[in-house]
Amino acid sequence: MTTGLLSGVTVLELSSYVATPLAGLTLAQLGADVVRVEPPGGAADRSRLPVAASGTSYYWSGLNKGKRAIEVDLTTPEGQDVIAELAAGVDAVIANAPHRGAAGEAALRARSPRLVHVQLTGTWTGEASVDYLVQASSGMQAVTGPAGSGVPVNHVLPAWDVAAGLYLANGVLAALRHRDATGEGSSIALALEDVALATMGNLGLYTQAQVDGVDRAPDGNYVYGTFGRDFELADGTRIMLVVLTTRHWHTLLEVTGLVDGVRAVERGLGIDLDDETARYEHRELVAALLAPWFARRDLAGLVAACEGRRLLWSAYRDLDAAARDLADNPLFAPLDQPGVGAHLAPGSPLVVGGLRAAPRAAPAVGQHTREVLAERLGADRCVALLGPDQTHDHLTLDEGAHA
Repeated sequence: MTTGLLSGVTVLELSSYVATPLAGLTLAQLGADVVRVEPPGGAADRSRLPVAASGTSYYWSGLNKGKRAIEVDLTTPEGQDVIAELAAGVDAVIANAPHRGAAGEAALRARSPRLVHVQLTGTWTGEASVDYLVQASSGMQAVTGPAGSGVPVNHVLPAWDVAAGLYLANGVLAALRHRDATGEGSSIALALEDVALATMGNLGLYTQAQVDGVDRAPDGNYVYGTFGRDFELADGTRIMLVVLTTRHWHTLLEVTGLVDGVRAVERGLGIDLDDETARYEHRELVAALLAPWFARRDLAGLVAACEGRRLLWSAYRDLDAAARDLADNPLFAPLDQPGVGAHLAPGSPLVVGGLRAAPRAAPAVGQHTREVLAERLGADRCVALLGPDQTHDHLTLDEGAHA
């Protein structure tokens, strides 16, 4: 089942790693026919860790669910011509590297002015970059990690890749809407570094640095601007607590029995901890007041104390523990991925009209080459390119086959 919102839309994806495959996955889960183009033998990220015992990449399979895959050598003029032929009949092309010859953006759009072409680069100057380099150059690593460590800490989540993938998908959708209204195609460029810079600017980090000259430092698990921190329970469980509103604060004081104690501290210091900024500025004091209460309770006791109180907290879990709960979430459904086996895989997080796109298996290398070429270029052209062998699914252009 898919949501079907993009039924009839075909996307040619010339990509690898996280951002552009995620864009294609997002569109596929909305009902688009996403055809992934890979070089002979598969793209470089097909074997990226983590992998199954078979060598199949869990990572690659997860990002390429529900797509079709064709095998084309884009380093050859013949392969570039095939992509140009395919692109002339699709709605959008997503690429994370510039391509030459007939497969280049200018050539594709000259041949098909209605085409939506989306190109991801590393930086706005066109230089190559990846998520973890962008983390370093953006300054994000300077505010991540333990307080006072003096060592830059990158986030393990490739957040800018993820955000870029969703920006790319959003760009395709906007361009398709524009084409429906005007008949015009679009050329869209997105730099990975710009995604990071824009996000950090929109969140005020760069504004603060420019206007106030503030050099924000890492502060462990404290949440900047409000009160949030981790606490250890009596049974060794560690939980994360976040206090956003005055109601949260008052409820927390009632649950912990600290109403009178906190008011006495406020009078003594001349502060008002009902104010969110004051709670942040005095976060270490607030943490010291709360820590003994948490240290006297195990997880069951904390659950009982907070039941029905709508406080914001969660126990920390490892990946194994989190994975054990997936069956309870309708986002996940059984999937038998070749090379991986049966497991619970996520569908689309979007629920449209009460329906959610269920996960579909990721393709093998060149699995749909013959199918796609016959379907979109015609049976004769397919045979001319691949030969009559029905078991042969990758594009090997014999001398003169392009004629």
